[in-house]
Amino acid sequence: MNKLIEKPHLIFLLAIPIIMLIGILSGDAMLDINVHDTYYVIAYLHLTILISTLFGIIGIGYWIMQKADRKLSKWLNWTHISLTFGGTLIVWILTKFYRTEIMEYEFNNNLTLIITLIILLMVVGQLIFPINIIYGLIKKKNKTSG
Repeated sequence: MNKLIEKPHLIFLLAIPIIMLIGILSGDAMLDINVHDTYYVIAYLHLTILISTLFGIIGIGYWIMQKADRKLSKWLNWTHISLTFGGTLIVWILTKFYRTEIMEYEFNNNLTLIITLIILLMVVGQLIFPINIIYGLIKKKNKTSG
């Protein structure tokens, strides 16, 4: 786990093929988001391409900071990774609790609210990445012992 915090680019870059495989294997599946009377429909393949691109940018950003010998905050690394991957796992688990009976409408609304709040927290948590990069650029370079 400590290696993951020191080299966060590994988890983001290694997640890209897995995410792309999920998108390819999902076939014609769609994600539909209902906001009042408007439906937003996104193909899983397009969503996985977007997420893979963002993970690529994040992974390359972390890698460049390591190659430039800039020290990033371990706490910010841990928080960013936890919110990104932990939040995704929690949302995936919570989606398995949806109920199909018509009498369970209120339960599904509450579950949707919780999932929406977690996704919002994950999106806001992505602001930690540029904050950490700025922190690494401002902080002095690592001192290497020879």
